Amino acid sequence: MIKVAIVEDNNNIREGLAALINGTEGYQCSGAYEDCESFLRDLTPAALNVVLMDIGLPGINGIEGVKRAMKIDDNLSILMLTIYEESNVVFEALCAGACGYLVKKTPPSRLLEAIKEVYEGGSPMSSRIARQVITVFQQQNQAEVVEDEYKLTPREIEVLNRLAEGNNYNEIADVLFISVDTVRHHIRNIYTKLHVHSQSEAVAKAIRKGLI
Repeated sequence: MIKVAIVEDNNNIREGLAALINGTEGYQCSGAYEDCESFLRDLTPAALNVVLMDIGLPGINGIEGVKRAMKIDDNLSILMLTIYEESNVVFEALCAGACGYLVKKTPPSRLLEAIKEVYEGGSPMSSRIARQVITVFQQQNQAEVVEDEYKLTPREIEVLNRLAEGNNYNEIADVLFISVDTVRHHIRNIYTKLHVHSQSEAVAKAIRKGLI
């Protein structure tokens, strides 16, 4: 049995979805809500399998609703309900943790298929939106590779940030509770790892490479 909750402020759509889900074998509507606030109040871990979440909700919107719901139950599979398929807010919702989305005019049979698909680990979405998501993850991965490439320590990153803010060696030492000699040691290591020869070069390269 796939347990589904609906969060949709349009009464007709909400009631129609609930009737469709409850009228189909293997599916159960475990709750139908007109806003995120009431849904989040009722949500408990492992109580649901799939959530149909409207994006344009009054009060807490669907994107914020996804973030808060995932903090309560990170195993939830959330499908966004949207009027427009190719939308930046759909993309934002997916980045926030949603598994896919459905256009509100989706035929009932396809809607049920999508619920089952996401329940089984799939992510129903258009190829254009999928490409956007892939691009973001590739960029994040590249940033991680860059950090790993230079192998700066957390303390060296801290020193770099202080340099970027215009602090001198004495100020960095005071803020980080270390000696000036230790600051110099960190800066020498930073220069070596970044293959630079000056403070301005180090800061410029760190910013350019996304290290700070």
